[in-house]
Order: sequence, then C-alpha cells, then structure tokens
Amino acid sequence: MSATAIATLGSRTRVLLPGVIVSAMVAAAATFLSEHYGAPVMLFALLLGLSVNFLAADGVCKPGIEFTAREVLRAGVALLGMRITLEQIAALGWQPVVMVVVLVVVTILVSIAAARAMGFNALFGLLSGGATAICGASAALALAASLPAHPKKERATLFTVIGVSALSTVAMILYPMIARAFDLTPLDAGIFLGGTIHDVAQVVGAGYSMGPETGDSATVVKLMRVAMLLPVILCAALISRAQGAEPGSKRPPLLPWFAVGFVLLAAINSTGYVPTVVQNLGNDLSRWCLVVAISALGMKTQLRELASVGIKPILLMVGETAFLAALVLAMLHWGF
Repeated sequence: MSATAIATLGSRTRVLLPGVIVSAMVAAAATFLSEHYGAPVMLFALLLGLSVNFLAADGVCKPGIEFTAREVLRAGVALLGMRITLEQIAALGWQPVVMVVVLVVVTILVSIAAARAMGFNALFGLLSGGATAICGASAALALAASLPAHPKKERATLFTVIGVSALSTVAMILYPMIARAFDLTPLDAGIFLGGTIHDVAQVVGAGYSMGPETGDSATVVKLMRVAMLLPVILCAALISRAQGAEPGSKRPPLLPWFAVGFVLLAAINSTGYVPTVVQNLGNDLSRWCLVVAISALGMKTQLRELASVGIKPILLMVGETAFLAALVLAMLHWGF
C-alpha cells in the first residue's frame, strides 16, 4: 500500500470514527437495557438513537453516523448467512420448505396490494411485508439497503422496525396460547411459531417455552424464513435497477455485495467444517452490527417525523401480522 493510500485511509478513518463510536456507544447502552429489562434490543437502540438525534446534524459525528447506518448495516445482513445450513432445511422435509416459500410470497404480495389500497407507496408494502414475512427488523434493514432511494425511506424503515419489534414481542406471549387453543401437535406448534413470529430471538423464546421438540422445529422453520431474505433482496435490487440510479450515481448492482456475502457464508456454514465457536461469533457479530446500524438510523431521524405517520401504517402492519398467522394456521389445518 502506497504512502498516499495510507494517508487517505487515515484521513477517512479520522472523519468516520466519531460517528461510529457514538453509534457503538448507543448500541452498547441498548444491549445493556435489553439484557436487564427483557425488551427487544432493536427497540431500545431505536429509542436511544432518537433521543440523541442532534448528533447526526451537521457536525463531527455526521459522516460516521451516515457510514454506520449504511455500510455497517450491510455487513450485519451479510453475516446473517452464518445462521443457516442446508442440513437444517433438509431435516424438515420438502413440505415445510414449500410452505415457507408460499407464505412469504403471498404475505408480501398481499402487503403490497394493501399498501397501495391504503394510499402508500408499493415499496412500503414490500418493506413492511418483507419484515413481517421473513425475519422482522433484520429483514426490514436488509430490504431498506436494497430498495431505491426515496425521501421517506428512512422514516418508513424506522417505523417498520419499531412495529415488527413490538408485534414480535406480543406474538411471543400470545402465539403459544393460540397453539394450545388449537391443540396443535409439538411439531405443528413449532411450524406455527417459526412461521409467524417476526424475530429469531422471540421464536426461540416462544418455541422452547412449549418444549424442546417445538423449540427445535420452530427455530429451523424460522431459519428457513431467514433464507428467503436472499430472493427477496434480489427482487428489491431488480426494482432499484428498473427505476434507475439517481443523477450522478452508479446504477445499482443486480445482486448487492452483502447479498453475495450472505450466500457465501451460508454455503460455507453448510459444509459442516465451521466450528460452533465461529458460528456463534458470526451470529453475535451480525446482531451487533445490526444494533449499531439501527442506533445510527435512529440518530438520523427526527421524532416528530415518526409521530406524523398516523394510524394507517399501524393498521397495515397489524393486518399483515394477523394475515400471516391466519395463513399458517389454515395451511396446517388443511395438511399442507
């Protein structure tokens, strides 16, 4: 590396470091609160980020916060590939795989149609529907990174993260009671919980509260939904390319680098040669990157912007969640 390149890298690091450090500090505080009070860490990161949003105004922290909200987010999405192996998916057979594909596609299509009917941009339906159908806050962040630029995209992303985090917590408490009310078998209960609850942590909590068999099947079904993130990101990238690039910027790639990283890590993880300690490290690093990124997104957002969204987006997300639960129960009832 030449002296000029080293000097440029050092200069760039000095510019970004204050914002990155601030984002990491907010994420650390959110993690502490989450571990001590049991609420979703993403929700704490958002709220704490919103409380110090003045740091993202023109100043020394702004470039680093922008970098964290964009690039650290994408790195966290790529590392999600460490959660998945082909062996886990094959262990459940073909029916749950087909079921997951159907419920993800149908939920997203219904969400887009509902969003347009309610007067929203169709991309908001894709964003909220993808978060509901795939993996909650992680999917919302991944899709937001793939979708074309829009003046209201960041506000829509933050609202979606808040919504799916809150609804996922409610589902973790409510859905095991629904599974018992419908007298589902341990396997079917796991498929129901893994196929409906938004975030992985809540799926694990709800599944193992009903027993080890339910917890195991719920976790694997949930990871199958996480695997659907790749084709949905590809669709979002195609939409971005179809809409063209902003003036002065490059055309978006057909498959973003973080999606390629997701596939490569999932493939490597499927070989069986990755030690458990490395898998755990990858999962922890992914979670940490996403929490840091959502902290930065929170700092970039004005609270009054979120307060102005009205009741319709809330109804849309509650409706998407209820539709997904009803769809999975119907598919289990009809022996899909």
